[in-house]
Amino acid sequence: MNRRDFLTTATTASAALALAGCNESGRQAIDYSKHPKHTADSKRVYVNRNKKTTIKLATSWPAHFPIMGTGVEEFTKRIEAISGGSLEIKLYPKNTLVPALAVFDACSSGQIDAFHSGPYYWKGKNSAFSLFSGIPFGFTAEEVNSWMLYGGGMELWKKHYQKYNLYPLLGGNTNIQMGGWFRKPINSLADMQGLKMRIPGLGGEVFAKMGVNPVLLPAGEIYTSLERGVIDATEWVGPALDIKMGFYKVAPYYYSGWHEPGSVLELTFNKHTWDKLADEHKAMIEVASSEMNANMTYKFHAENIHALQKLKELNVKLAQFPDDVTAAGKKALREVIGELGNKNKDFAEVYASIEKHLGLSKEWSDVSLGYFLNIR
Repeated sequence: MNRRDFLTTATTASAALALAGCNESGRQAIDYSKHPKHTADSKRVYVNRNKKTTIKLATSWPAHFPIMGTGVEEFTKRIEAISGGSLEIKLYPKNTLVPALAVFDACSSGQIDAFHSGPYYWKGKNSAFSLFSGIPFGFTAEEVNSWMLYGGGMELWKKHYQKYNLYPLLGGNTNIQMGGWFRKPINSLADMQGLKMRIPGLGGEVFAKMGVNPVLLPAGEIYTSLERGVIDATEWVGPALDIKMGFYKVAPYYYSGWHEPGSVLELTFNKHTWDKLADEHKAMIEVASSEMNANMTYKFHAENIHALQKLKELNVKLAQFPDDVTAAGKKALREVIGELGNKNKDFAEVYASIEKHLGLSKEWSDVSLGYFLNIR
């Protein structure tokens, strides 16, 4: 074959592969020049198909922990599938690499690449962080997602986490939570005085104003502490997870809640790690995290409705907080918001955004969902 024939044959073969959407190796090719976001920016980073990228992700949950833990496990499998194996998320449940409540610092310093947990655990770093989980008497799961995605919440979250070399994504939602398990009944606000209760975040701050001594404990220590009387009460999540924790065996009074009406969970990355990822991998993670965020929210609802029936069969005493407790909670929230806003300009900035979105959302929810629920 002479040179001209060779070039003609090679050109014809290349054209055939191009029509099939493949490159010379026969693999599916992506024409980035036709991508709507394509630019000549040399900073764009694409996947090296000959090298696997591995991310170390630690969680605050035990291995195979229902919904939250298993949701992250499903996320890692999803990433492997949609990346064609070019991106691996190596999962480390709590205490296998770092302690449950040390994931923030470990990720900030680069000891790990990412973590899954809840923003309210880090209020000691910056009180504003608790707001990204939600607030008592505040956003439902649907409302907080709308604030995050379309009301400026994500922009503020990324802005304030960047100070700690972190890049957050939505990683799930517990949906509305119950008010907690109590060893003794709560008949009035007086019964709350001096109680030792496991409760994190702004809810803990509010309950402290009401006379409760809030305690922060990881999941694995709650039942034993409750059983031994180290604490008098605990909130956790809702029927689906609470029944698995066995709280009903040692604290038979179960109260409806208002302290966490829709709590955000986070999938947070070390910022340097995130910036170095190929743009395709970033997009895959964003899509899979969005899916995880939705799936967890819906799964909590689906499992809670069945677990509630089981709790009723176990003769668990379902109750609502007395009116004076709820009134004291609303008053305490106003005080906490005012105090933290005066101390911390970050908190004031984030809360101003929440207050604006929540005010509009309440009005719409009252004339739509609220009306419907009342007549249903």
